Amino acid sequence: MEHKNYTVVTEFVLLGLSQNQEVQMILFFFFLLFYMIILPGNILIILTIWGDSKLGSPMYFFLANLAFLDICYCSVTPPRMLADFFSHRKTISYSACMAQLFFLHFLGATEAFLLMVMEYDCYVAICKLLHYTRLVNRGVCCVLVGATWGGGFIHGIILFALSIHRPLCGPNILDNCFCDVHQLVKLTCANTYITELLMFLNNGVVIVMCFTLLLISYTVLLLKLWTQSSKAKNKVASTYVSHIIVVFVMCGPAMYIYGLPFQAVPMEKVVAVFHMVIFPLTNPMIYTLRNKEIKGSMWKMISKYIFCIVFSMPVLCRRFYGFVGDHDRVRIAGLKLENGAQKRREDW
Repeated sequence: MEHKNYTVVTEFVLLGLSQNQEVQMILFFFFLLFYMIILPGNILIILTIWGDSKLGSPMYFFLANLAFLDICYCSVTPPRMLADFFSHRKTISYSACMAQLFFLHFLGATEAFLLMVMEYDCYVAICKLLHYTRLVNRGVCCVLVGATWGGGFIHGIILFALSIHRPLCGPNILDNCFCDVHQLVKLTCANTYITELLMFLNNGVVIVMCFTLLLISYTVLLLKLWTQSSKAKNKVASTYVSHIIVVFVMCGPAMYIYGLPFQAVPMEKVVAVFHMVIFPLTNPMIYTLRNKEIKGSMWKMISKYIFCIVFSMPVLCRRFYGFVGDHDRVRIAGLKLENGAQKRREDW
């Protein structure tokens, strides 16, 4: 029996997308631009939904959770990728690599399951409208969201258990911008057939099933709504076509990477980075900015804060420099009179 020399790996070297410094700077500004859109955009979505009582329906509850997941998902690898563009030798410790792998698949699977929950909400709203408040109330929504997080955690922990403490031999070089299961399997000395099969069942089969169920469900809903008036039909068709685009953007790259077991796929790291950077943009760009209620509440909130900042600046400046103008004296005198009158009414 052949024995191979196992290596104790404490860190991995990431090759990244390119070794050319000029290309790396272009990619840095490109990824930074997307990150600066994704992070504030999704934070604004959450603040808008939480701050407006009119946006209390289950659909907006799920959108706020999706925005939070996008923030978490795009914070797993892009910040480190941006920092690595300025590093001559891109390294990542073994423990950081395992943590990156776990959270990447944990959050990615949770988003996929949440999209299925959102599709269920659409189905009940259209096909079971009279029972909507019973089937999709606040308690049911919390249970469904908790189930998506639980399913994502199980998915991530399975991959984590299959990847950690694998016997490694050869160079500790990963041909990618981040840690993923395919690159780690290539460095394994032992027989990887069972491991790759389990990874395929946990990754490839799950994502194909999610994609198929989502596509069938949206197709059924489109056919169900085909009997509506032309105006309603065009509006609904436009909405659901955009949702189908989200499904393709999420599931397409994942199926390309994980749907073919026991073989390497060309341009794997390019597709993986595209999926990681582009997919979190779909929530603010498609789910939210096409929604008139959220856009109206968002602009109202932004206008309110801009108004408060603009009109509070003169008072703040006067307080900072110790100046009190005539207008401020009148306001202070009026407040004192009002407080005095209020106190007399209370005494009476």
